[in-house]
Amino acid sequence: MERLLYFFFQYRAFFTFLLLEILAGWMIIQNNQYQSVKYFNTSNQIAANLVSISQGVRDYFWLKKVNEDLAAENTFLRTELERQNRILQGGDSVDQKAIDQFDFVHAKVINNSVSRFKNYITINQGLRSGIEPGMAVISTKGVVGKVKSVSEHYAVLISLLNVDEYISSAVKRTNNFGTIHWNGTDPEYADLLYIPRHVKLAIQDSVVTSGYNAIFPPDILVGIVEEVSLREDAPFFEIKVKLAQDFHRLAYVKVIRSKLKPEVDSLEFATIGEPK
Repeated sequence: MERLLYFFFQYRAFFTFLLLEILAGWMIIQNNQYQSVKYFNTSNQIAANLVSISQGVRDYFWLKKVNEDLAAENTFLRTELERQNRILQGGDSVDQKAIDQFDFVHAKVINNSVSRFKNYITINQGLRSGIEPGMAVISTKGVVGKVKSVSEHYAVLISLLNVDEYISSAVKRTNNFGTIHWNGTDPEYADLLYIPRHVKLAIQDSVVTSGYNAIFPPDILVGIVEEVSLREDAPFFEIKVKLAQDFHRLAYVKVIRSKLKPEVDSLEFATIGEPK
């Protein structure tokens, strides 16, 4: 404290001069219209430039993430184009009905929560784009969720990160079917349920959609097996799956329209009284 006081005392002339300069400048601005206008114009310009620079920095880092997602999108589309070309050339023995069963609506994410027990996502496509409740939603990385409700131009999705959401899935290598469910804790992981204890699982096994409903196409990536444990008396494994989609970086999605779902629902309703 003594050193600080000594510092100010030693340079008292400079600080007195600086204070008088500031006071003189303030009086000039207050009592002279030209200088006042000039000052505020200059200060506003400086503030605007600082805001512009700050916004530019934020946009740069945001665009970097968006560009990564767009690059992944282009890769996905090129892969799909090559697959379709092979099918048209007879290189793949795929049922044409299976190819035509689904089409896609691209949408931008405008709101997304990841920190709640029941998370939802809002996108900028709705009824006008043919989107309806119950439709599946994916990204270039993997499964995202399902459509919950729709307005004319927007839709709200029930995220995979929702404790009420269950998705029929399978271990791709073994073709054993189970159910993916998020337990409400870590947004990067979900649990794969109902895989019997006799199944030979391996770390890094891919978990994909099973195709056991008319909503999701089969073989859409859900995630990768990261941990497997088994209680002595339990009939099923406890499986921790690293989700393919990083929901913190979700920017664009595809809503899947199943052309055959109405037919499947109608048949199931006529047979068992309700669609699955």
